[in-house]
Amino acid sequence: MILRFVHDRTDAMTQPCLAILLVEDDELTANLVRAALGAEGHLVAVAADGRDGLLRAAAGHEGRAWDLLIVDRMLPGLDGLALVRTLRGAGLTMPALFLTALGGIDDRVEGLRAGGDDYLVKPFAAAELAARVAALARRGEMRPSGPVLRVEDLELDRLTRAVTRAGRRIDLKPREYEVLEYLMRHAGRV
Repeated sequence: MILRFVHDRTDAMTQPCLAILLVEDDELTANLVRAALGAEGHLVAVAADGRDGLLRAAAGHEGRAWDLLIVDRMLPGLDGLALVRTLRGAGLTMPALFLTALGGIDDRVEGLRAGGDDYLVKPFAAAELAARVAALARRGEMRPSGPVLRVEDLELDRLTRAVTRAGRRIDLKPREYEVLEYLMRHAGRV
């Protein structure tokens, strides 16, 4: 997860700054989301159609996976459900929030079953969107990112507990391993 910390003047707390990909074809909605989440300190990039969204989601941001996807369901080129299903099928697990006008129970269930982590119906309140983004960010921090962690030439395999740097094995004591795993999971933040 790409995290930077910003100072929130209202509560003197620090909060994560997320790299968010918004896949939304409606320019007004895209601008509203960008403004609302930008005010929270998040970076929001916009893809205006499903195919571009899929390519940008798969490519990541600055060499890493996006922290969060916000996806409309009704998109030109490739609908939001197909986009999220394709990403999940490829093993990409970044949180995905559907933001769409399709608000029926069957629509919401279908979105969640397609791999969405949350679902918000338009019209929406900016405060609720920001709260849902914060909740997904918290969940993302608790979710393991896979069995092998990599930071530059350092690799840590959580299944075998093997650690290598530049291809050379490093033997660690249990506590050293735990500290290294924590630091690697929070790379760029600690």
